[in-house]
Amino acid sequence: MTTSDQNTSRLDTDRIQRAVVELLEAIGENPNRDGLKDTPARVARAYQEIFSGVSENPAELLTTNFDLGHEELVLVKNIEVYSICEHHLLPFFGVAHIAYLPGFAGKITGLSKLARVVDLYAKRPQVQERLTNQVADAIEAKLEPAGIIVIIEAQHLCMSMRGIKKTSATTITSTSRGSLKEDPARSEVMNLIRSS
Repeated sequence: MTTSDQNTSRLDTDRIQRAVVELLEAIGENPNRDGLKDTPARVARAYQEIFSGVSENPAELLTTNFDLGHEELVLVKNIEVYSICEHHLLPFFGVAHIAYLPGFAGKITGLSKLARVVDLYAKRPQVQERLTNQVADAIEAKLEPAGIIVIIEAQHLCMSMRGIKKTSATTITSTSRGSLKEDPARSEVMNLIRSS
């Protein structure tokens, strides 16, 4: 059984289904009508995927790294992000950019591991500010880089489909640490992220 299978099995799908029925009734809907009969089960299956990061430690993905003595910048940009805002349980989505400068040992990790770290931290009830810092914390702890920048740009449905209803608003959060906190290195990374 994989780690993902173990975490999925911890999710109480029966309880989720009962809660969805209760929610549908609470908003005045009939959970037994044709279009909604299978909705509780569908929501439970969707939640297995959407919240699969709740029980996982994304930093464990970075335990496989390589001491290649690489001394130059590593940048992965436009990593798709899908998460659920913990305040309204509505989605937010966008892209993440991760840049790090390997430390003295030159530790690097597989590029897909960086995207998976973002994905697993995003697959839990979340706020964008925390997500940004969690990704940076995990990379900093496992790779010990000389510097790191994590930037997330996202649109929040809690702002666009309800409340203030600003459909074009984008939220940008960032954290920078070590040698990438200062110019000119920070400016170089920002220019690379902005370039097409």
